[in-house]
Amino acid sequence: QVQLVESGGGLVQAGDSLRLSCAASGRTFSTYTMTWFRQAPGKEREFVAAIRWGSGNAYYAPSVKGRFTISRDNAKNTVYLQMNNLKPEDTAVYYCAAAQISTTVVNRRDAYHYWGQGTQVTVSS
Repeated sequence: QVQLVESGGGLVQAGDSLRLSCAASGRTFSTYTMTWFRQAPGKEREFVAAIRWGSGNAYYAPSVKGRFTISRDNAKNTVYLQMNNLKPEDTAVYYCAAAQISTTVVNRRDAYHYWGQGTQVTVSS
């Protein structure tokens, strides 16, 4: 059974950094795309960043490109989201997701089969 467990969220000030982790277990993820979504209060869940586990190719939403970096550690079966220069509009619950999908749909939340429980990130101004 696939399990995704996020950690690393918290309360920070604008301009600070945080690193989120997503520990994955239950199968081999070498053919999977691992993705971070986020959901702010009253808003739809939106794509943040994705990484193809095998190739390491990464994809970003325009709103976070240049500030966030997604990476994976094969030995630890963990995906990270390094978030720098955080802004109040980055405040949301961040979710890790996994699926075997093509590059063309990495930003579509309905393409993902497996989800973590989420971790709260709050950025104060």
